[in-house]
Amino acid sequence: MLSVALASLVFVTTMSFTVDMHYCGDSLVDFALFHNAQTCGMENQSSQKSCEAGFSEKSCCSDAQIVNDGQDDLKTSYTNLSFEHQAFVATFFYTYINLFDGLDKNIVPFRDYAVPFLIRDIQKLHETYLI
Repeated sequence: MLSVALASLVFVTTMSFTVDMHYCGDSLVDFALFHNAQTCGMENQSSQKSCEAGFSEKSCCSDAQIVNDGQDDLKTSYTNLSFEHQAFVATFFYTYINLFDGLDKNIVPFRDYAVPFLIRDIQKLHETYLI
């Protein structure tokens, strides 16, 4: 579960995205996450007064854009390893491979010794029992 969370964290922090917003006046008309926001069409209309006067008024519509650039400085390859790193990797793999070597044998250190001869059962004699 922790590995999935860490992988998601790396994915989110390295991802780039753009948020586009289109406003008409003070109200938000369209909101788009990965593509351009659609306009309301009012910025293309011109009033008759502006055409007669020869200049155009400023449109009441506006666009806002928020850009989040992802992180690009991740190290993706380990082609150049120093001698210390190579020695560590070789030692780690050698130790890990030999860790499970010889576990298939059942080693009993007291197999060659005889069982001691008991004259009396001491625990029963003193009535002390291990719980």
